[in-house]
Amino acid sequence: MLKIYGPKQRFCDGVSRRNFLRVGALGLGGLALPQLLRAESQSGVGRSHKAVIMIFLPGGPSHQDMFDLKTDAPSEVRGSFKPIGTNVPGIQICEHLPLIARQADRYSIIRSMVGAEDNHYAVQCLTGRHARNAPPGGWPAMGSVLSKLHGSRGGEVPGFVGLAPKMGHTPWADNGSAGFLGIAHAPFEPNKGGGKEDMTLNGVTLDRLGDRRNLLSSFDRLRRDIDATGMMEGMDSFNQQAFGILTSSRLRDALDVEKEDKRVRDRYGKGDPRNRDDGGPKLMEHFLVARRLVEAGARCVTLAFSRWDHHGDNFGALRQDLPLLDQGLSALLEDLKQRGLDKDVSVVVWGEFGRTPIINKDGGRDHWPRVSCALLAGGTMKHGQVIGATDRLGGEAVARPVQFGEVFATLYHQLGIDVGKAVVHDLTGRPQFLVDAGLQPMKELV
Repeated sequence: MLKIYGPKQRFCDGVSRRNFLRVGALGLGGLALPQLLRAESQSGVGRSHKAVIMIFLPGGPSHQDMFDLKTDAPSEVRGSFKPIGTNVPGIQICEHLPLIARQADRYSIIRSMVGAEDNHYAVQCLTGRHARNAPPGGWPAMGSVLSKLHGSRGGEVPGFVGLAPKMGHTPWADNGSAGFLGIAHAPFEPNKGGGKEDMTLNGVTLDRLGDRRNLLSSFDRLRRDIDATGMMEGMDSFNQQAFGILTSSRLRDALDVEKEDKRVRDRYGKGDPRNRDDGGPKLMEHFLVARRLVEAGARCVTLAFSRWDHHGDNFGALRQDLPLLDQGLSALLEDLKQRGLDKDVSVVVWGEFGRTPIINKDGGRDHWPRVSCALLAGGTMKHGQVIGATDRLGGEAVARPVQFGEVFATLYHQLGIDVGKAVVHDLTGRPQFLVDAGLQPMKELV
């Protein structure tokens, strides 16, 4: 596996975390990548353009300050933000999201997400399930499942690319994990033949990815070093294709935002240079990198954006974060539309839980797993609607509670996968369905 490390983050549990770009899962569900590529070549799988971009808001965003404002609630609940209208009559969102307010016909808001836990776990946002009662190895992330079932389009870019938190030895470390498809994230070290160390890109960090010369020279040096060992000799065409995922110009080009038109880059924005703890201006480029990766052939890209664990100064933090999210997300939706990718690429935006209705003594909101929100865009889904509702205080779902697994079933459906039939096999060889029993794609969306 190839990891390119980025800046650290710290959450309320005191654990320091880092963003990283994880590229490559060079063995999928018991099949080494060359075998999978060979199987795809024989079956014709892996040539569609369908993909998912998952924008994870780590820390838990406050739903009642973004997409479910409670103007009639007491002041200690409603906060200081005002709602604004969108381009869909009757739908209102936060005043600090004016750009995506103009595109409400391109997405759907779920105000009644339920089933979270009071922990900084990303697992339900990445797998659609809880970690408890999982088979040995744990549930696989959607990106790993898609790599297993579909691979990448063309085979030159990994099927699953993760821009998400790295959390050390915590449950959140499963972000992007293949779970019981563990070999999917086995290290790719051709000169060690199954060694357990990660291959770091010669010290190149996310902050240096913008320097095209460093990125290109690192890839070229990697290719030369391995060629010098003679390991490329004797590999069949599929082995060479597997190695090419890490060294092909297609992957390099997708990661190189300098190749993008300046007007497009400006639309995505560069962020707040003062916001160094959460990636600074480079963080905004992740929206653009995600689009470039799915356009190049990735099936799933996970993007962790900023930090939303606002136990104190909730509204001050949101005044900084929401405009950045507004610019990045609105640019992504517009870009997908203009490139004709909006029907093929589905986008989901959410966090691990919501925030308390009552504003605490420090001006913040605390963890609230009882209800949260999500935004779904793209695909062939029916958009321009709000699904579900919470009570007057925004503390409980009172209409159409939605499980995380239902969203997953919907996203799989958009990718042409029948969750009633498709399975992946766990470590014992037992077939496992992709979502919990009884969950189906959301009728409101499909």
